[in-house]
Amino acid sequence: MTKNNTLTDTVSIALTGSGGAGVVTAGQMLVQAAANAGCYGLMVRSSGPQIRGGESAAYVRLGSDQVDNLGDAFDIMFAVDWLNVERFIAEIPLSENSLVICDAEAGDVPDVITATGAKIAALPLQKTAAETKGGRPNMVGLGILAALIGIADEAVEGTLEKVLGRKGSEAMASSRDCVHAGRELARDISQDGVTLQAQDNDAERWTITGNEMAGLGALRGGVRFVAAYPITPATEVLEWLAPNLAKVGGSLVQAEDELASINMAIGGSFGGIPSLTATSGPGLALMMESFGLALASETPVVIINVMRGGPSTGIPTKSEQSDLNIAVYGMHGDAPHITTAATSVSDCLFTTQWTVHLAEALQCPAIVLTDQSLGQTRAIVNKPADLAFIAKRETMAEGTENYRRYAVTASGVSPMSIPGMADGTYVADGLEHNPRGTPTSQAEDHSDQLDKRQRKLDTYDFGDHWAEILGDGETAIVTWGSCTGPAREACEQAAADGLDVKLISLRLLAPAQTDRFQEAIKGVKRMLVVEQTHSQQFYKYLRAHYDLPDDVKVFNQPGPLPVRPGLVHEQLKSWS
Repeated sequence: MTKNNTLTDTVSIALTGSGGAGVVTAGQMLVQAAANAGCYGLMVRSSGPQIRGGESAAYVRLGSDQVDNLGDAFDIMFAVDWLNVERFIAEIPLSENSLVICDAEAGDVPDVITATGAKIAALPLQKTAAETKGGRPNMVGLGILAALIGIADEAVEGTLEKVLGRKGSEAMASSRDCVHAGRELARDISQDGVTLQAQDNDAERWTITGNEMAGLGALRGGVRFVAAYPITPATEVLEWLAPNLAKVGGSLVQAEDELASINMAIGGSFGGIPSLTATSGPGLALMMESFGLALASETPVVIINVMRGGPSTGIPTKSEQSDLNIAVYGMHGDAPHITTAATSVSDCLFTTQWTVHLAEALQCPAIVLTDQSLGQTRAIVNKPADLAFIAKRETMAEGTENYRRYAVTASGVSPMSIPGMADGTYVADGLEHNPRGTPTSQAEDHSDQLDKRQRKLDTYDFGDHWAEILGDGETAIVTWGSCTGPAREACEQAAADGLDVKLISLRLLAPAQTDRFQEAIKGVKRMLVVEQTHSQQFYKYLRAHYDLPDDVKVFNQPGPLPVRPGLVHEQLKSWS
């Protein structure tokens, strides 16, 4: 059958199936094959609240340039079976232009699928896989999808070698045969295909998750001790760091709980080693008292908080931005500290490395916010450049007499002694203290130390890294975190309508950069705030710290569904 293949900038694919069907594996291999073929893309994995076991899905978007969100709808859905597919259908927007590929023997196509008007291609997936010893329908699907979107044999072959090579020649041969059989089945689909237009460059590409990028940022920033307790969706930060820390002489300890992990990290930092822990919302809540100890004792430590749906145990496997309030305001007392937020998978490296640098330079605890959709998304990115940010704290000079750990200085930063330094003994206490570290309740001492801790943040020049700013116009989107990707694409959609939109995505949430923000919104008459919370936490944060234009709209969509560009674009249309 003759079909037309048209070049496209992006294509979105959803893969679904019951537990053990291997759809996540197929999705990962499709992304790797796309990278081999010179494309970009990402894969978001989806599972139920049980975290492991049961049905799952993989959402893939591939493109000719960097991809940082899933887009508005799926072009192709590949279903190994229909088991509990209704649990995912809200995450898989389909249209009459979509193609659904399913097993001919899987039973009737569910009504939730046919109601979308999508075209159905029922193929003998299980039967074809069974014709190969050890064959699996997910590998047949990999061949079908590669054929439909124009990924060449050699790109897929390289992926099979990389992923399955260690399993032996039999596994390789079986998967290769299934992929080839899938390519043949693709010929039976009476749907015009799309071919991804690859980048004509030889840039080295990585396929990596946001959690892994955050771990790499910590390592490059100088972190050499990590203590943490596993929690979804932050565990992969620890799994990546454990072997890689050892390679550079560092170490990771799995603590018995979140309280122990933050206190171990504070202890490591007190000993002179840049230290870090990683957690998610429930763990962050447990850590806040000890975080206050680090602040009062001016002991640098970093928490990577990979947000998930809340409150309480919430939705461990889904994304939300609802930890903003606790990250910025979660401690008792006047507690100036650093809170940053990564804007993309690749930015998880930059933001984490920068935050480690800030924490060490300012002798201040810091929180890096990412979320499940950044942390567990596997993306194709260009190999990141080396950054200049390293852990460098001001320490006591040898021969110092009459050492005062908390001496009041112009910058607010005072030299920190490391255990073992001669004449550098001091008490690192959560009680208020005088310059020597001696506990005190005197009003003058309290006022001096409050001013000192605040001055560190007020006088430091954070530079242009406080936000990502793109474009110009009288209309602006202000957002943060994982909403940056869909907001950026919404700006592009608005530009096609003739509306110029400025994008401001905040990377530094605390301390607030009032002067820089007010300068950034000069000339802005209309502002759309985009966030993934129910209670408009980000909008209320903006109102608390900045002067906003009179014409402000808020698009706040809680998890677990991702924010999509088209939904943001719809909000802008009323101003066009």
